[in-house]
Amino acid sequence: MGKATKYVSKQPDENGFIHWSDDEHQIWHDLVTRQLGCIKGRACDEYIQGLELLNLPVDRVPQLAEVNKVLMKSTGWQCVEVPALINFDRFFKLLANKQFPVATFLRSREEFDYLQEPDFFHEVFGHCAMLTNPAFAEFTHTYGRLGFAASKEERVYLARLYWFTVEFGLMRQQGERRIYGGGILSSPGETEYAMTSDKPIYKVFDPVDVLRTPYRIDIMQPIYFEIDGIQQLFELAHQDIMSMVHQAQSLGLHAPLYPPKNKEQVGEYV
Repeated sequence: MGKATKYVSKQPDENGFIHWSDDEHQIWHDLVTRQLGCIKGRACDEYIQGLELLNLPVDRVPQLAEVNKVLMKSTGWQCVEVPALINFDRFFKLLANKQFPVATFLRSREEFDYLQEPDFFHEVFGHCAMLTNPAFAEFTHTYGRLGFAASKEERVYLARLYWFTVEFGLMRQQGERRIYGGGILSSPGETEYAMTSDKPIYKVFDPVDVLRTPYRIDIMQPIYFEIDGIQQLFELAHQDIMSMVHQAQSLGLHAPLYPPKNKEQVGEYV
């Protein structure tokens, strides 16, 4: 969140309307149509139901007001336009207020397949459908409130919980593996890798185990955690997550399942 980015979020006009270019409408169309095909039969039921509720346009970039109307009616959440990158204080405060940060820029055609920054497509297509689900919304709200009150050291551990659920979470549904994490749902490469590759390790979701598992943001995930269903996140939201954080801190991190970026970054895991 503190890294520089070449992207700049678009500013809404006085009516809250964001003016997207014809090229951006085409990029949105191409991203959505490709990913809809990719996640078919792989996304969890809650995501598909949320996507139907949102009824996102395919031929143009949606306006946040359209998304917010559905979110407010279903769970009381709202999307809030933010710059390309925000700090953790603002991130947690927004979630604590049932506001989901959305950077109002779209990836360039040159970075069509992958970019590290969360763009409008990632945030809206990847995350907003799940936010229509009350259990998922409750978990995200609780996470925001805990994170806003947490220390800097505690936030580092909490970041892993978000990463392995909201971003890269998998679940079992009708005995099959399904996706609910927005980082997978918005990425064709990660969708294929998570669902068809024999490389990842799949682990039963255990919160303390998750909090102890380091990750890197710029690689395919070597490990995924699977919940038994969305109700498990709702139940977790009503447990003492901070005591789990303190337990994970006392136990320490697992050894990472990937190499560091370079020699200078040994030990620099999230």
